[in-house]
Amino acid sequence: MSIIKADTHPLDRYLRTERLPHVWCPGCGIGTVLGAYLRAMEKIGMDPEKSIMVSGIGCTGRAAGYVRMDSFHTTHGRAIPFAVGLKAARPDLNVTVFSGDGDLFAIGGNHIIHAARRNANITVVAINNFTYGMTGGQLAPTTPETGITTTSPYGNVESPFNLAGLIAVAGASYVARWTSLHVRRLEKSLEKALKKRGFSFVEVLSQCPTAYGRRNRMRDPVDTLKYFQKYAVVKNHVNPLEGVIEPNKPFVVGEFLDAPEEPTFEDKLWELTKAEFLHTSQAERSEWIIEHRRHLEVLSRIISGKGGEE
Repeated sequence: MSIIKADTHPLDRYLRTERLPHVWCPGCGIGTVLGAYLRAMEKIGMDPEKSIMVSGIGCTGRAAGYVRMDSFHTTHGRAIPFAVGLKAARPDLNVTVFSGDGDLFAIGGNHIIHAARRNANITVVAINNFTYGMTGGQLAPTTPETGITTTSPYGNVESPFNLAGLIAVAGASYVARWTSLHVRRLEKSLEKALKKRGFSFVEVLSQCPTAYGRRNRMRDPVDTLKYFQKYAVVKNHVNPLEGVIEPNKPFVVGEFLDAPEEPTFEDKLWELTKAEFLHTSQAERSEWIIEHRRHLEVLSRIISGKGGEE
């Protein structure tokens, strides 16, 4: 039986503990979500040596710097294409994008819908705190109508994205939504998302007491958790288009979509690149498989031709 020392945490093997304490504000929900993600990794036996976390810019994006695995803190909005490229070149690795609603659905919005359309075999964890927390608390594509931010001081007049609905209709294989209150359910959902072949998407509604909360009468993070407790309704297999979130009204959390397995983007790339060397000898094919040289050449031509999609 392994003995854990009193001064260590069970998740220490997954964390760069030398970088702690973290930069997140007191009461922020990002640490809760990261903990659920790491426990999900542990429960399914996912090897950190074969795992990669990719993030963009923002509060959530800082998570990539704290995990003890290969991680990439990319430019704003570009976490998805970076992750898709990694998975295409190294399909043997487990690739997760861990980023915020602003990074993924504002500047990164075009990338995420195309990654879902292609059924790229990656997992995306999107923490939705309804605002740009790191850069000043501005209006985000998820800010609820009437929400107060630094750029909507009199309330938001724009309709926010229904992230679950958007990603489901774009072609994802797995779509779920939870809150930072539903920790155990979130953890189990992340286990499924990490094991699912194809594009998996888990949205997590989270408190941001410093930016969004204090401008919307939820300065205490517990107030946001009480809001989630009051209005979140757990239902599975609801039409994702019914996943709209409106202020002070019940909203659905749960598994919206768990589709049958379909060929992934990487599967299709493999079939395409196989055709490139069918005329070669067995020895040449073996060398190609080992070196991946021709595979990467073909990938570079395919991906470079995507224009604004990647």
